[in-house]
Amino acid sequence: MMTRLAILVSGRGSNLRAIMRACSEGTLRAEVALVISNNADSMALETARTAGINTAHLSRQQFSDEAELDQAMLHAIEEANVNYVLLAGFMKKIGPRVLAAYKGRIINIHPSLLPSFGGKGMFGLNVHKAVIKAGETQTGVTIHLVDEEYDQGQILAQRTVEVKTDDTPESLAARVLIEEHQIFAETIQKIIDGSIILPGQ
Repeated sequence: MMTRLAILVSGRGSNLRAIMRACSEGTLRAEVALVISNNADSMALETARTAGINTAHLSRQQFSDEAELDQAMLHAIEEANVNYVLLAGFMKKIGPRVLAAYKGRIINIHPSLLPSFGGKGMFGLNVHKAVIKAGETQTGVTIHLVDEEYDQGQILAQRTVEVKTDDTPESLAARVLIEEHQIFAETIQKIIDGSIILPGQ
């Protein structure tokens, strides 16, 4: 049976497209069954629709409180009958119902070598600006499990990227993104084939 993935994304969906490409090429033996975004105008939703993938726009503005949003997200994910939930540039905390139902099966990608440069507000160019400001010579990418706190879950894989002396946040982000596209799909495939054992599996 093919492994089914739900992907949560807020922005343009670069990592979503990389996962979709790996699935179509067969390097990732899985299928994207659902794409959820909290941004109705997200390019990722259009990308998924064009590919015939089920999509859902779920944001706080649609519900009376966070609990209702959490329940709606859980319902959408359960309806898609997925094995793993991937966060690919998703900027919101996952609610307690989804966390409980998919404990140990929600996986995030972060553009630094955690635990450094993680936590609330550390996303996108903010991360790369902080890395350069701190004078780091190395940064990278981390794949980790998602828990109740930002960027605190068990680390599954990391890959380093050199920080060059003339780097700008934009140039560093571009090189980190290349590694993101590779390591995300590789790590999910290792989970599928048992090379990486998740807690409780």
